[in-house]
Amino acid sequence: MIFREALTSDITQIQRVRKSVHENRLSNPALVTDDDCRRFLSVEGKGWVCEADGTVVGFSIVDVLRKNIWALFVHPDYERKGIGKQLQFLMLTWYFQNYGEPVWLGTAPDTRAEKFYTYSGWRRKGMRDNGEVKFEMTKEEWLALQPNR
Repeated sequence: MIFREALTSDITQIQRVRKSVHENRLSNPALVTDDDCRRFLSVEGKGWVCEADGTVVGFSIVDVLRKNIWALFVHPDYERKGIGKQLQFLMLTWYFQNYGEPVWLGTAPDTRAEKFYTYSGWRRKGMRDNGEVKFEMTKEEWLALQPNR
């Protein structure tokens, strides 16, 4: 598997992965447009993908303006292979090398994603108005989780 920075040419495959997931599904897939992805990959954030045999099987995107993890998804056929963990590592390492402010994310409660973020050291901050669990990570917390600082 190859991990690399996401390109705008990856958007079609990123959308395919986003729509393939079983948890944290979009109530309306039209809510996340190709233009949204393009904006986050080229202006308001940065992203990474994991490829297997030339196909994007996972991706992560950070929104640097809102200090938010906009997306971290892995295709169901590739779950439990460490892809999400590596995408998170690449994204948070880059973010905290470039920004000092805490970063946050929201995810549906009682999901594998909630367990993943808890296990990964994210601090639960409460509930968002939309019913999602809100997590936060500071640079200091992230660095403390890295064995080879």
